[in-house]
Amino acid sequence: MFHKILIANRGEIALRILRACREMDIQVVAVHSSADSDAMHVRLADESVCIGPPPARDSYLNMQAILSAADVCGVDAIHPGVGFLSENAAFAEMVEEHGMTFIGPTPEHLRLMGDKITAKETALELGIPVVPGSDGALDPLGDVESLAQRLGYPVLIKAAAGGGGKGMRVALTAAGLEDALNFARTEARSCFGNDQVYMEKYLARPRHIEIQVIADTHGNAVHLGERDCSLQRNHQKVWEEAPSPAISAEARAKLGETVVRAIKKLGYHGVGTIEFLYEDGEFYFIEMNTRLQVEHPITEMITGIDLVREQIRVAAGLPLSFRQEDIQFKGHAIECRVNAECSETFMPSPGKIQDYLAPGGYGVRVDSPVYQGYQIPPYYDSLIAKLIVYGDNREECLQRLRRALQEYVITGINTLLPLHRNLSEETSVIMGEYDIHWLEKWLSLKIQEEAA
Repeated sequence: MFHKILIANRGEIALRILRACREMDIQVVAVHSSADSDAMHVRLADESVCIGPPPARDSYLNMQAILSAADVCGVDAIHPGVGFLSENAAFAEMVEEHGMTFIGPTPEHLRLMGDKITAKETALELGIPVVPGSDGALDPLGDVESLAQRLGYPVLIKAAAGGGGKGMRVALTAAGLEDALNFARTEARSCFGNDQVYMEKYLARPRHIEIQVIADTHGNAVHLGERDCSLQRNHQKVWEEAPSPAISAEARAKLGETVVRAIKKLGYHGVGTIEFLYEDGEFYFIEMNTRLQVEHPITEMITGIDLVREQIRVAAGLPLSFRQEDIQFKGHAIECRVNAECSETFMPSPGKIQDYLAPGGYGVRVDSPVYQGYQIPPYYDSLIAKLIVYGDNREECLQRLRRALQEYVITGINTLLPLHRNLSEETSVIMGEYDIHWLEKWLSLKIQEEAA
């Protein structure tokens, strides 16, 4: 097992990883920008190193600075967390070249699944169904309009190197195709340094379903069920559930078996998430995230498995501590992302937290690095907390969630807590009758009602 791990991340995920290391008796090195000197994971770490000024490109994306800190502190491994360098194949290679373990899949698998076009082609080869679309990247000089007509409008233009909803644009008709292409290419170039895009059929009312997998280096792989991440705004997840209100036990088992076969055939190791669109009883692969997911706690709640601990064990070369038949899905869990944003305009709201009181009680978990008096910097992702609630069934989970949301107090900044309180009382959410477009339509109606 590792003696000392450097956490190359910040915020709630850095604190989550630190806690797992503590319970495994592993020393922790925290790296941070000058804006995060007072961060909770920095305060609790055994050692901490400032790796640069606030901009992420000069700190959390500065590979040389992170590796220098790792060398100086004598760490065995680096955990990349979520975002930043977590899916960067070049960084993973550099970690290995420095004689340390990258807690994640191999650079080859990071590279393979990091390109959405290659990932889609690989999924097809592995027997995973995909959304109908272009064969590879769109040729700027090719007959794109003819392809769109064959697929049928609306169509979705997506960045090949995309993620987080960036580099995506819908063309409802032929008249909007050129604008959609130009927008997607421009944003893809700006965000990813790669303007390649591809086209998919735009599904009308799909749900976003993802399967959590984990595999070791001994040929073992399992799935830990699905998460429903359909409540999204601008392709950004807001609320997640496990299990999905729309998936039967039979569908779960069938999809899980398909995914596990594919993971074994791929020779993948570490945690990973296969994401699908689900419509009219059919699943369509959209991408694979080769890292820990923000929403991993709800899977932990319904399986009783510590995913971060298991991820670290697998990276250390140990076999999985359980088999597929050992995994039992019990109860229901919901995660609400608490962002430092206005719940009406979604404008970021950095600043100083005046009052902070997290909810508690049976079945309530809060993953958050913030505290009273903490200054939220304006430079990074706005996620400041995750409220995770568990119940024996979905009805009990929702009732407990409403209670926890009423208890949760954060003042001094705007947050998405009012939005989640409203969603927890909304009939369509209570009934589990929503898709990936539902939240944006609901928000639009709210704006119209207020303007009337």
